Amino acid sequence: MTTDKEPRYRAVHAYLSDGAHETWQEVATQYGISVSGLIEALGADLQAPPDEQVIAPRLPELIKRARRIDAERRRRAGRPSRS
Repeated sequence: MTTDKEPRYRAVHAYLSDGAHETWQEVATQYGISVSGLIEALGADLQAPPDEQVIAPRLPELIKRARRIDAERRRRAGRPSRS
């Protein structure tokens, strides 16, 4: 039984390149944290007041990178397979 004061946790699924997956795992291991803890901390940063944000000032550049990654994935998904 949960109460309103107990936090709820929901899963986030992400398909990453091998290199990105390895990087997330290496960073988490290096700092003794979990990947989910790091993701939650990043989300909290984006919700913080502007003068307290750490990652938000870099968000425009990160969004550009994410758009390029998404576009490349869509291009690869749209290509016919070589059989």
